[in-house]
Amino acid sequence: MAEHSFYPEIEPFAVHHLKVSDLHRLYIEEVGNPEGIPVVYLHGGPGAGLQPKYRRFFDPDLFHVILYGQRGSFPSEPLGEVRENTTRLLIEDIETIREHFKIEKWIVFGGSWGSTLALAYALEHRQRVSSLVLRGIYLGNKRQNDWLYKDGAGRLFPEQWQKFRDFIPEVERGDLVSAYYRRLMDDDPTVHLPAAWAWTDWEGSLIHLVPEVESEPLPDDVILSMARVECHYMYNDLFFPEDDYLLHNVHKLNGVPCSIVQGRYDVICPAEAAVALAAELPQTRLNIVPTGAHSGSEPEMASRLIEAMLELSGKPKA
Repeated sequence: MAEHSFYPEIEPFAVHHLKVSDLHRLYIEEVGNPEGIPVVYLHGGPGAGLQPKYRRFFDPDLFHVILYGQRGSFPSEPLGEVRENTTRLLIEDIETIREHFKIEKWIVFGGSWGSTLALAYALEHRQRVSSLVLRGIYLGNKRQNDWLYKDGAGRLFPEQWQKFRDFIPEVERGDLVSAYYRRLMDDDPTVHLPAAWAWTDWEGSLIHLVPEVESEPLPDDVILSMARVECHYMYNDLFFPEDDYLLHNVHKLNGVPCSIVQGRYDVICPAEAAVALAAELPQTRLNIVPTGAHSGSEPEMASRLIEAMLELSGKPKA
C-alpha cells in the first residue's frame, strides 16, 4: 500500500462570506482546481471549525474543494452562536453552498462529527452525493455519547477523566453534559470560560495516539465557541428524531460509494461504530488503520485519507 503525505501548504483561490440567515454568515474557502472534482469538507466538533491543514488532504490539481465553518464555528460569524443552530439547519446550509457554487454532485468528506453530518446530509440529498469519504465514525447515538461523557473513555484516560468529572460538583455528576451546558451558557465569563477549557481539555487529551508537543493555545473566544456549540448538540441529542437514527436509516444509501478510514485506537469514536456502519453499506471500503487514533492528521491516517481521495479521482498514485 502506497504511503501518501500531506500536500504542501496551499492558500484558497477564493474566500466567500455567505449569509444563510439573518443571524449566521458562513466563511467559505475554495481550494485547488476550479475545474476539478468537487468536494465539500465537513469539519468535526460540532463546533471545531477550520484549520489550514485541512486543505492539504486534497491534490490541488485534481480537486475543487469547498471548506467552510459551520454555524457558530470558527471562522464563521457569529462565533459560538447556538441560536438557529441545529443539524437540520446545517444540512440546509450544505445545500445552500452547493447551489451557490452551481455544483451538481460532490464528494462529501467528513471526520468525527463531520462523518455524522455527511451521513445525515446524504440521507436527505442522496442524488447530490457522488461518494462519501468518512473518518472516525460518530453515529451520534446514546451508546457513543455515554462512552465519552459517562462511562467508557475515562477508563482508558482516568487522570484526564477525573479532571473533567471533578470540575462539576458531585451532586451534579449524574449528568455531566447538562451540568457543563448550564455553565457554558452562563453569561458570566468567570463561569463559562473555566467550563469551556475543562470541556475542550478532556476531548483534546483523547485525540492522538501519541500526545503532540504543546502548541500555541487557542484564544478564549475560540475555546468557548468550540465547547458551547459541541455541548449544545450533545445536550440536544444531536437533534436527531430517534436514538441511532443514522444506523437505522443508512441502508437507504446503498449504492453510494463510501470509504471509511478508522483508527484502531480511536478513543473518542471507537471502531465498533465504523464496523456497524460498514455492515449496513455493503459497498463500503472499511480501512481500519492499525496505528491510528482519532486525529486525521497522524501520518498513517492522513495517508489513508489521501489515498481514498485519489482512488475516487481515478488517478491513484504509486
